[in-house]
Amino acid sequence: MKRYVVLVGLLASLALVATACGGGGGPTETGPTGATGGIPTGGILREETTDFGFTNAFDPTGEYLGTAWAIYGNFLLRGLVSYPWLPGEKGGNEPVPDLATDLGEVSADGLTITFTLKDGVMWQPPLNRPVTSQDVAFAFQRINTKSLIAQYGNYYCGTIVGMDCEGKSQEDPIEGIETPDDKTIIFHLERPTGDFLYRLAQPAAAPIPPEVAGCFDKAGEYGRYVMSNGPYMLLGSDELDISSCDTLEPIKGYDPDKFMYVVRNPNYDQATDENRKNYIDGWSYVINTNLDDIYNRVLNGEIDLAHGAPPAAILQQYLTNPDLQDNLKTNSGDRTWYLTMNLIVPPFDDIHVRKAANFVVDKAAMLQATGGPTTGEIATTIEPPTVLPDLADYDPYPSPNHAGDVEAAKAEMAQSKYDKNGDGVCDDPVCDNVLMINRNYEPWTEYTPILTENFKQIGINLKVRELDVSTAYTTIQTMSNLIPIAANAGWGKDYASPFGFDYFLFSTAGLSCEGAVNYSNIGLDEELAKECGDEVYEAWKAATDNGRNPLPNVDADMEACVAKPFGPEYNACWADLDRKIMEEIVPWVPYRWGSQNTVLADTVVAWEYDQSAGWTAYSRTAVNNGLTMDEVAQV
Repeated sequence: MKRYVVLVGLLASLALVATACGGGGGPTETGPTGATGGIPTGGILREETTDFGFTNAFDPTGEYLGTAWAIYGNFLLRGLVSYPWLPGEKGGNEPVPDLATDLGEVSADGLTITFTLKDGVMWQPPLNRPVTSQDVAFAFQRINTKSLIAQYGNYYCGTIVGMDCEGKSQEDPIEGIETPDDKTIIFHLERPTGDFLYRLAQPAAAPIPPEVAGCFDKAGEYGRYVMSNGPYMLLGSDELDISSCDTLEPIKGYDPDKFMYVVRNPNYDQATDENRKNYIDGWSYVINTNLDDIYNRVLNGEIDLAHGAPPAAILQQYLTNPDLQDNLKTNSGDRTWYLTMNLIVPPFDDIHVRKAANFVVDKAAMLQATGGPTTGEIATTIEPPTVLPDLADYDPYPSPNHAGDVEAAKAEMAQSKYDKNGDGVCDDPVCDNVLMINRNYEPWTEYTPILTENFKQIGINLKVRELDVSTAYTTIQTMSNLIPIAANAGWGKDYASPFGFDYFLFSTAGLSCEGAVNYSNIGLDEELAKECGDEVYEAWKAATDNGRNPLPNVDADMEACVAKPFGPEYNACWADLDRKIMEEIVPWVPYRWGSQNTVLADTVVAWEYDQSAGWTAYSRTAVNNGLTMDEVAQV
């Protein structure tokens, strides 16, 4: 699975770097966190959104929304390792020690990793005790509990000895995790895993106190009771009666339908934390279903920031008014938007047709339809450069100004089995009324005429079906629908390792009869094809010559890459694999690397982008509004 419901921020340019903006730096002060250097402390950071959109009710074990990850990491949860809460160009995608004293001691065979916990890291009131290695182990026991639905549990299950995500109780210890004392935790792995630190930096792997979370054995229930070991806590969470499970009441500072408020955690010691700056006294996050009103409130200074693309009229003010241009922040969203082609459905069961599609698409026109250069960069391959820098200049299907190369496309089509006379135009009936799934709102509806005209030039006549986003995804995720091509899909990283981007997209783990995300059916075999119905099985037989020419499979390639030591060798392996996918399999036409947009009021005097979550780095943001939580919260 992947967060394709997350962070569809529009407006981006890597040239615009997240910087302090607004009403000046303010006087040099030393606040309760010890922050200095001209950035004031205090105030309440006010934000509004049309919908929280949490996928698992804010329970860290199963929550899969990027916004939630930013809230956990910046405010509430300190894992063994985390991130520096910075943009990519400042190292924001690289794990750093957090709760642990260092990045761990790895055995010579790569199968054992030992961490030591720092002194002085405490749980918030009313727990009022040190964080222990057993708290970390308990987080993994929750991941391993089937009923808690850890949505990215695959990164740990099958990797840590004894984890299979099928456990019946969160009380059950895991064979491959040792806690010889309160400050030591040892992980035993099934195989060397080069990006294991990235997996440890995910919110689900952060410590969880069993005396509170242990009361909840169903998915999402703990979200109203989350305890903090970070610099902030949910308003009112210190008032929980933790004497028994029966005395627990939902935290008053988080109403899933209205608001979330965080305030400082009195048990937090800044001296134990090199990554967070913690300028603000609190954060107010309120639901406002009127998008225009949200952005007008930012313009008027009634709230301090908003995420995502403003409505068109308001956007124009930020783009044209010199006094507002610095208040519009754009950063790489670590997301690729692409056309996906089905390897078992004509005409895309022919690799030359798929290559022709890559040459013929006018990516420049699609970018312009999205909103122009401020909406992102033209994509030339699978991984965004911020995830795999090795391929930043890789373009296997170049065209002048990225506007498409019709002659190159025809040269590929001429080699396909669907061009009988070799003139570069499909002349087989399978190229008529080729169904393409798309979304039913802008800018996707603007893509329809562009793509229809592009494919017509090589003889493919598209029949476009425009659907709402949920239905569009369900349609292409149901294998028996046999969708030839789709333009609705986008994909963002789970974490900034190519494995955290590629795994489900192209491995057989991403295949299923329903809910598949390997839409191209890479690696589909006879057994699963039969399971998914007669239509799928017949299509599979036709595409593979009754199984004599199996569909390409990259599972072994991925296993080899993930076992490499993290660093240049690891990245080089994934770069080679991405080249193989783009040149020898060709499942996609990637057309845009999307971005994230944040709009700030003049009350924001310091701001950074959290590349790891693709969101505001709340722990490095400061305001000069002088507000207190009593003046803001409506509990």
